[in-house]
Amino acid sequence: MESYNWYSTLLKPEWAPPAWLFGPVWSVLYTIIAVSFGYVFYLYLKGVVPFWVVLPFILNLIFNVAFTPLQFGLQNNLLASIDILLVLSTMIWAGIAIYPLLPWVVYVNIPYLLWVSFASVLQLTITYLNL
Repeated sequence: MESYNWYSTLLKPEWAPPAWLFGPVWSVLYTIIAVSFGYVFYLYLKGVVPFWVVLPFILNLIFNVAFTPLQFGLQNNLLASIDILLVLSTMIWAGIAIYPLLPWVVYVNIPYLLWVSFASVLQLTITYLNL
């Protein structure tokens, strides 16, 4: 609750979505991520997909999981900004790496890519507004 109170005091752009929207959006996105990333990991374990293709997916999950502790646990907008850019970068890298093998993984993750792109701009804006 303390982290929510902290976040509610931050200056945000007027185009920032309401806080209640993040939970439902991430619920849908995590379902997409679980199915698509899970299939990539499954194919890696079967020897169909090489490690260099699965690596950006692994890093994306690590950076994705790190965001909440950085933003709300440490209450550090700058580290959260760096992290969200790493989430975005590894998502693009993952798409480029997997497209020749499984283009559907790229297509199904378009909502994730769009949301992370929006979240990156939002996070960078919040960081700037609260320097």
